[in-house]
Parts: sequence; C-alpha cells; structure tokens
Amino acid sequence: MNTDLLKVSLRCGAVYVPSAIVNEVSSSHITRGTVSLLMELRKIGYSVSEPLLHVFNGINTEDARTVLDTLNEIMGCDLNWAPLMKEWNTKVAHSWMNVKFAGVINLLGFKNGTRLQCGHIMPEGLFDLEHYNGCPLCGTPFATTPGEIHKDQGSKLKPLNLWTDEELTQHYIDLLTSPVALDATQVESLKTLLREMPLPAGVGVKMKETLMLVLDTLIDAGKDDEAQQLIKSPVDVMRYLWYKHTGYLQIVPPRVLIAHAAAAGDDHRPALDRSGDYALAKREELKLKFDRATCHRVAKWMNALPMDVRKACEEMHPRREMWVRFIRALRLPEYAKRKGFDYLRNLLDVFYRQDYAVLQGWIEEYKLRYDMDGTLSTLKQYPGRFARCLFSTMLWFDYKQVLKAFREVAPQLPSNLLITLGMYAEFYFDPNRGRRSVRTVLGEGVNIPVNPRIFWESANGLRDMIQGVKNLYYDVLLDRYAALPHKEGGTIYIAPELFRMPINIGDRARSVQDVNAVSQGTVFDLEGNKLRVFMQWGKGLPAQHLDMDLSCVVAYNNHVEECAYYNLNIPGVNHSGDIQYIPDQVGTAEYVELDLNALKMRGAKYVTFTCNAYSHGDIAPNLVVGWMNSEYPMMVSDETGVAYDPSCVQHQVRVTQDTAKGLVFGVLNVLERTMTWLETSFKGQTIQSLNVSTINDLIAKLESKLTIGKLLELKAHAQGAIRVSNPKTADEAYTRQWAQDQAAVAKLLVI
Repeated sequence: MNTDLLKVSLRCGAVYVPSAIVNEVSSSHITRGTVSLLMELRKIGYSVSEPLLHVFNGINTEDARTVLDTLNEIMGCDLNWAPLMKEWNTKVAHSWMNVKFAGVINLLGFKNGTRLQCGHIMPEGLFDLEHYNGCPLCGTPFATTPGEIHKDQGSKLKPLNLWTDEELTQHYIDLLTSPVALDATQVESLKTLLREMPLPAGVGVKMKETLMLVLDTLIDAGKDDEAQQLIKSPVDVMRYLWYKHTGYLQIVPPRVLIAHAAAAGDDHRPALDRSGDYALAKREELKLKFDRATCHRVAKWMNALPMDVRKACEEMHPRREMWVRFIRALRLPEYAKRKGFDYLRNLLDVFYRQDYAVLQGWIEEYKLRYDMDGTLSTLKQYPGRFARCLFSTMLWFDYKQVLKAFREVAPQLPSNLLITLGMYAEFYFDPNRGRRSVRTVLGEGVNIPVNPRIFWESANGLRDMIQGVKNLYYDVLLDRYAALPHKEGGTIYIAPELFRMPINIGDRARSVQDVNAVSQGTVFDLEGNKLRVFMQWGKGLPAQHLDMDLSCVVAYNNHVEECAYYNLNIPGVNHSGDIQYIPDQVGTAEYVELDLNALKMRGAKYVTFTCNAYSHGDIAPNLVVGWMNSEYPMMVSDETGVAYDPSCVQHQVRVTQDTAKGLVFGVLNVLERTMTWLETSFKGQTIQSLNVSTINDLIAKLESKLTIGKLLELKAHAQGAIRVSNPKTADEAYTRQWAQDQAAVAKLLVI
C-alpha cells in the first residue's frame, strides 16, 4: 500500500485502498485482527464507515498495519511530548524574575547550588527542580518521552471513509481543474499525485499556480513539447522560472523576499541582530543563474507565444525591472539573433523601445479627466481588470452607471471572483472601519486606510453600493446554477456545520492540514470546560538551539492579559514552560491550557493564540500547532507532564512554507465557546508584536465571507431543490465529510 497516496486520502477523511485489493476482499465475518485494528484506531480518535470496515476485514495484516502506522505518524504518536515542567496545569510556575535572578547568578560565576546537566547553577530554593524536565534558565530538556502519550480520552470520533482508485483519480482531476488557487494542503497533495500517477488525459488546468506544478512534472519527464503547449503568456514563463528559483507559486518581488529575510534575522537585542546578514544572504540567493538547457527551452517558449507582440509586452510591463534581469540571465538577445526566432527578436525590440500601450495608463488618464464613458468602455474590454478596480471606480463615478456597465461583462468572469466582490463589498464600503485588513503575498496581515472617497458618500449611498454588488453576483450565480443539469423537484441535504465553514476563496492557507482539512475561518464548537493548545517542533532535526514560543493573549472589555514564556500563569490560563533547545530527532512540545468557566467568570471575550520563532529565522519547518478538546477531563502525566492525546485533537496544522516570525492560528470566543481556525503571519519574536486590531479585522473579514452552506442554499434555490433533514434520502447530500475535500467543494464555483 502506497503511504504517500494514503496520506492524500487521509486529508479528505478517507483511507485509500487500491481497487485491486478491494476486489480481492471476500471475507464477511469480522476477524479478531479487524477488531484489534478498530480498537487501535479508536484509541487515537477514529472510526470507520461500513464499506471501509469490510475492506479492513479482508486485507492482509501488513496493509492494515500500514494504515495504522501512517495515522500514528501523522498524529505524532512516536514523538516527544514532554514539556519543561511537570504538573504544569495545577501548580504555579516560576516567575520571570526568578529566571532573571538565576541568569545573574550564573553570569557572576557563583558556585553554590545544584549544577544541572546543561552546566547552569541553580541556587537552593529558587526552583523546585524535581518539578522540571529540564533547565528553568536555558530551557534545555533533560528527559524525553518519545511514544508516551495518552489515548482514548476523546468524546468524538473522526469518521474515515473508503477511497478506491476511482475516488482518488477524481480527487486528482478536481485539484487540477480547481477554479480557485490551491492552498498548501492541496498543493502538497497534488505534488504527490503528479509524482505517483500519470496526468489524466484531456484535463484542462484553470489556475496559473496549478499550471506551474504540471509544467514542472512534464519538464522533469522530458516532455518539453507538451509543456510548451501549456505556455500562453510571458507571465507563465516568469512564474515558472521564479517558482523553480524561490519555491513560491506566486511572483513575489525580490525586494519583498529580501525584506522578509531581514525580518527573520531581526532581534530585539541589538547585539544579536543579524537582519543585515540575512538580507545579504537572500540577495545573493536570488541572483539569477540558468544553464544552457534552460536558456534554450525558455527561448523556444518565448518565441512560440500565441499572442500579439505588443500585448505580450503589455503583460510584461508590471514586472519590467524583473524582466530586464531575466532577459540577461537567460541570454535571450543571443537567441533572438538566430534563425527562426523572429517573434522573440520582435518581442525584445518592442519591449526595450517601450513601443506599446499600458492599459492602466489609459484608465488613469480617463479617470483624471473624469471621462466616465472612456473609462467604462475601456474596462469592459478587460473584464478581469474591471472586477479588480470595481469598488474604486464606483466611488469615482456614478456607481449606478458603473454597476450597469459591469453587469454586461459579469457573465464572462469566474464565479470565485464575483463571490469575492460580493463578500467584501460590505467590508470595503464601511466608513466606520477607518482601516481595513489585507494579507500580503507572504500571508502577513496588515492594516491599510480605507478609500477616502468613502467619506464623500452618504450612508444610504454606501448601502446601495453594497446591495448592488451583492445583487449582481447573486443574479449571475442563479443563472449559472439554473443552467446546470439537475433533477426537477429534487431534494438536497446540507449539513448544519457547512453554514460555519467559509468558502475557500482568497486568504489561502500556507500550512498543511494532514487530517481534518477545512477552509480557513471554520468555526469549531467546544465540548468540554478545558481547551488545551499544543505546539510540537523539531521532528527529524538534530539537537540544537531552536526556540519556538507558544503564547496567547486574553482580551477583556478594557484590557488584555498575556500568557507566554515570561508570564506562565494568568487567571484561567496555564503554560507548560519555555523550551529553547530541542532534543535529537524526536522534537519537543509546549502546551497552554485554558479553563473556559474561569475565563467567562472574569469577563474574558476572546483569546488569540500564536506561535513565534524567538531564535533567528522563520518558524521551524514541520512545526505543528493545534488544540485538544473533549467532553471528558483530559489527563496530564504527574511524572512527565505529557498532556497530548491524539483522540482529543480537534484540529491541527503543520507549517511547511516560509512564514514570518509569528503566526496566529486560532481565536477562541469565550462566550460562545467556539474556536475559529485562521492563519495570519506577523513580524516579531514575541506575542507583544501582535497588533490585536489586525486580528479583529481579519475575523470580521472572515465572518463576511460566504459559507459553503449559503452557497448550497443558493444552488438549491436556483434549481428548485427541496431541503431535507436526512442525507440518506436526499438526491444530493452535502455532509461535513464531503466538505473535507476542498477540491470537491471548489466545483461549486461554476464558471
């Protein structure tokens, strides 16, 4: 059984078993081995569907063990989960002043006290050393407990369905044809499928980011001619080259990457600041160097572009500075002199002489002249550009005329773009907001001022603008859904959970969800009185200084309280201690546990959770954060302080891409007892660098997003379907399990 393909299916709440194995299954009586496997799965929080049960009952022991071992690996059951302190959830931890005093004692060279394995001297009575698994001063762990975890405390089992070759192939096709950009989880799955399975014939790729992955696969297979047929514009060429050079599927400007590297080397202690060194190293890394084979391949691509030369130059113009460097590094002027490269020669000639018009320049000129007819007639020729400047154009001219013109071209636009406009109209046209939150290309949340022209409009005018945009996208989607093949008078089931799961458009996640994959902004209900947040890092790495910090900030009506390495106990919240060094290969962990009743009694409103890289560099690769929740009390080992139970894990994510120094991954609503998964990066070594207003704006933005349930309601209304409460009797059943496959959900966004 292929474990890589198995991991792909597990992200969608299923177990992939090849059809050849399924077809050989003949046993109908539950065997002792099957019962044993089900019991082991239950201990880590999983149940199985009836079809999967029958397959498990008939497959060999080795394949069954592969499934269990893969789940144990994903859930980190063999890692070190020992925190710095024992009984950290009940005892008051040391104060930050004690740590500072111990630091001074060791700096001055005092010898009286207990010498620890790391070499530090601990004065008698300063710390209860029997209460620690490591050094209270430097955070070096002395004891590890790989494989020691709790099991079977979860009050809710996560169901697993059966996938055969048919379902896996369909998932493959859904990823390739997704009308929205893939998030990190889907990208990792698609890379696996491209590596393990042949490309499906006749499947058209819709998103440019997805196209880069396909191009890479074709080129590695030596199919340059097939790859060339997929190149439609010079932007495709640059995107692919930049992806191979930096690993980013989007074109991130060099200055942004250099600034990001400098921030990773920053330190609030001036003597340890290495931002200049990091920036210089990144600058050297970004220098372009291509071998002859790549130069020749790209020259052929550019020479075979199926578009007008001036149109191609216009597309190159926004990245003109980068193109100049690419052209030199790729030796394109040399190839342009060769016979048969006429198009490339003309392209470079027009590009360097700038003998082409720039659309944005024409639009700005029309706007400055207040020429509404010229602006709208130009924009209607470019529907995508029209959509991206719709809001500002509505504020510049008569919004009714602008919406009327946009309505003429709206049917040409993809549904995800129209839905995005409808979701963010209210957020954009809000004069009381002052600033609005946006995410940069690297996922950082920043606040920018609202358009000042908003304050020129009346409240009624702004409401009309919002409603006009919503009505427009609503009407277009109704027409599209009504035109789809459907059963007249059919029935549809929509799971209640889907009304709390935003549709995956924009704000794409940069972390991987190995289990329970859902869209960012999904709201989880909490069952018990305790919420336990965890962070595990260092898996597969040698012992070294790698200081990651798990923190939270509790927001009240008129103040906030922080729980972090410098403040381990606050009312209602306990921290397990600050680990700064990781042990060899098995990693280490930190926990934060919250008493929801205690926080509610004190008037807490929200709790925001973050992880930070205190040491130089970004957040550690393969760092895992998440939270545990159960209706029943969750244990903490008295001897080791281990508090991890995979059966209680409600959600977890794995950081795989470069991010900033800090990452917000969840917000707890204390009054409603819900946890919202979100993901936004921020700069800074500690939680004190977090701008809470940015998080509030991000939550408001996520709350304004269209949910999967609402979109399905729109589909049902357009097709005249009747909602029913039983998924087994419905013609179309949309369940929580179905929504785990985000590629399948994206199929709702009909073009």
